[in-house]
Amino acid sequence: MGGDVFGRELRLISFGESHGKVVGAIIEGVPAGLRLSEEDVQRVLDLRRPGQSHLSSQRAEEDRVEVLSGLFNGYTTGAPLCMIVRNLDVDSSYYGEFRRFPRPGHADYIASVKYGGYNDHRGGGRFSGRVTVSMCMGGAVAMRLLERLNVEVIAYSLEIGGERAKDFTLEEARAYRYLNPVRAPNEESYLRMAGAIEEARREGDSVGGIVEAIALNVPQGLGEPIFDTIEGDLAKAMFSIPGVRGVEFGSGFRAASMRGSEHNDPMRIINGKIRYVKNDHGGAIGGITTGEPLVIRVAFKPTPSIAKPQDSVDLEMLRDVEIKVKGRHDPCIVPRAVVVVESMLAFTLADHAMRCGLIPSVMR
Repeated sequence: MGGDVFGRELRLISFGESHGKVVGAIIEGVPAGLRLSEEDVQRVLDLRRPGQSHLSSQRAEEDRVEVLSGLFNGYTTGAPLCMIVRNLDVDSSYYGEFRRFPRPGHADYIASVKYGGYNDHRGGGRFSGRVTVSMCMGGAVAMRLLERLNVEVIAYSLEIGGERAKDFTLEEARAYRYLNPVRAPNEESYLRMAGAIEEARREGDSVGGIVEAIALNVPQGLGEPIFDTIEGDLAKAMFSIPGVRGVEFGSGFRAASMRGSEHNDPMRIINGKIRYVKNDHGGAIGGITTGEPLVIRVAFKPTPSIAKPQDSVDLEMLRDVEIKVKGRHDPCIVPRAVVVVESMLAFTLADHAMRCGLIPSVMR
């Protein structure tokens, strides 16, 4: 069985390749009666679309969504939603050589091993960041479902190229993150992050970074221990995004250097409700949401396609070679990944909310 399906009650099926005719998604389990429009999906897709600044790939894709099924008179029908965007600005001329000279940091070589050389290598095929279009399609639907529960998902670039955002509030991040091309939470961090990306781009190199995402008003009780914990499913969701190298929740890896007396979150009765005084647990304990903000950080590696010469091999002659990667590539994938992280966080929460019966099969 392939690995193109995510979710249990709400299921996202991803299809398409970077330089194929289309990329798209089939979403099964969507309740009937959800008010939804192509514009709802388009708003999310526009946030990851390439070519919007000199700091991203100049591939000029329109990414105009077409809903093929599952939507009628502005409402979901309960049938599978099928959505596509067409690949229009495709240039595959650089990619033929990578079948023989695989690019370091890419799946060119190992994908050809796994699929016997039959995989579509153009633009990275199924291993391209282009496939995140389907994740954003699923995220757009999930965000509409989560509105019923008043759940809000906010993500932003926390760190890029070693430049970390500081001294910002969640309100600032909510208002500013999509007003700047690097998705920084405030102007001061935007200038530093943009400078790091621009420096790497001038040098023919790339940088990575960290996306932080916060989900507010998450209901208590989401998560199915022990193998379908909320953190486990979210980690799987995040690691499905190309380029992700690490995921942490709450205090994350910092917890390893803390004492229990420091890490434990005290509990108090506040306004008649049980609350945690702080949130080092990041909104989940025992694999179950606590009702506190769900805090997740996702680390992305530097874009592997760089203009600098790199060591590779000649698969035909079995000798060492040096290659230079041509084409249109992001010097940093983090800014365009912010909405993808939001989408996969929203989709996972919506799926778990449906498992708990918090979202009905027919919306009324």
